[in-house]
Amino acid sequence: MEKYIMAFDSGTSSVRTIIFDKKGQVKAVAQKEFNQFYPKSGWVEQDPNEIWSKQIGTAVEVINQMGISGENIAAIGITNQRETTIIWDKNTGEPIYNAIGWQCRRTSHYCDELKEKGYGDLFREKTGLEIDAYFSATKIKWILDNVPGAREKAEKGEILFGTVDSFLIWKMTDKKVHITDYSNASRTMLYNINDLCWDEEILKILDIPKNILPEVRPSSEIYGYLSKRFLGSKVPIASAIGDQQGALFGQGCYEAGQAKNTYGTGAFLLMNTGTRPIQSKKGLVTTIAWGLDGKVTYALEGSIFVAGSAIKWLRDQLRIIDMSDDTDYMASKVADTHDCYVVPAFTGLGAPYWDQYARGAILGLSQGVTKYHIVRATLESIAYLSYDILKAMEEDSKIKLKSLRVDGGAANNDFMMGFQADLINRPVERPYCVETTALGAAKLAGLALGFYDDLKDLEENLAIERTFQGNMEDDIREEKIRKWHKAVKKSQGWAE
Repeated sequence: MEKYIMAFDSGTSSVRTIIFDKKGQVKAVAQKEFNQFYPKSGWVEQDPNEIWSKQIGTAVEVINQMGISGENIAAIGITNQRETTIIWDKNTGEPIYNAIGWQCRRTSHYCDELKEKGYGDLFREKTGLEIDAYFSATKIKWILDNVPGAREKAEKGEILFGTVDSFLIWKMTDKKVHITDYSNASRTMLYNINDLCWDEEILKILDIPKNILPEVRPSSEIYGYLSKRFLGSKVPIASAIGDQQGALFGQGCYEAGQAKNTYGTGAFLLMNTGTRPIQSKKGLVTTIAWGLDGKVTYALEGSIFVAGSAIKWLRDQLRIIDMSDDTDYMASKVADTHDCYVVPAFTGLGAPYWDQYARGAILGLSQGVTKYHIVRATLESIAYLSYDILKAMEEDSKIKLKSLRVDGGAANNDFMMGFQADLINRPVERPYCVETTALGAAKLAGLALGFYDDLKDLEENLAIERTFQGNMEDDIREEKIRKWHKAVKKSQGWAE
């Protein structure tokens, strides 16, 4: 009986289940979008039960697509949107409030208060993160403080917190397993990445009871089994990893100094820094990449809040494109942006700026600017933001990158990948399989089962579809970057 690995890819706006064979080839995919709720300006919520039902629904769908049964699945690996916060009733399994999405800014003012009290360095040293509404910790506190009865239930041990991976595993195992992995724990702003434990001091500052938190486990390990009632047989759940760390692993960035950029709803650039955390002086965050074979691997990360969603904005709000794929053709119709710059700071700016009050801007408009220039400037803005992060990574790590591996939907945009190579002046490598997030989870699950022998076994599955080489002259590049930084400054602090 041929065996496959099933990956749950629980993303920001949709869930997917992908089946991989032993060579890492995609055999079947099923995807379902789920609803986003915006109760107030800057607030983002999701329905955890909808995420769960659609995730398990896509699992049944791919099994039926292939005409196989649960017995053909060797293991399930999970990769998920990070930081998104769910708190549910321990007895009923029902969420006590909607999931608060990673983009949600409702706790921005509370984060400001923590910084004003001088906690910034303490949080950074312990968790590797900047104090920001992006991470889970202040979302947990908000639910405990604002949902009637939540804090009382927490103190009685009647509710549980988890990121999306924890909630899915709890549901998959019929309430038997409450865990997360190192990578997801490191995104909560509660986990001490040096001592590898939930940090008692931070929990006390935020008034979060430790008993609601999941057990933290390696990213590749059998945690429990999918209940037989879902796919007809018990299937080992053998990996969990945050989506961006999953992509780093899926891209084969196993050694210190290797980096990848995932161009999804946001864009996320990670560099493997090996077995020691590097504290950033350039506004990056230090995070755990994965736990494997008794060792923890660390990474530097820079997050761009708006990437693919800027292209969606061109389509749905400005309506100057019909389909996302049109941007490649339209950007190539003009020689440059006619000195127009777009700063897509719709929800603030992430690394290396960390300005939650920045807002989007179009600068340098003149009567000669057409929709083609605006489309091109929007694509270029994503590459500029990625350049800023990569530059900071090189300075923090003292490692000069040889190349950048790319994935995610917008990585298929040839114009943007070529411009990215021009800006960073390094090769940009795009693999044949751009499903690297799910592939990372599948590989980690396969390692836990002995489906794969070791990392060398995995490297044989990597294949580069196209390499983009930079060919921009130095003086032109420097002038473009100078003007880009001038544009960024104009967008900062707008919503203060």
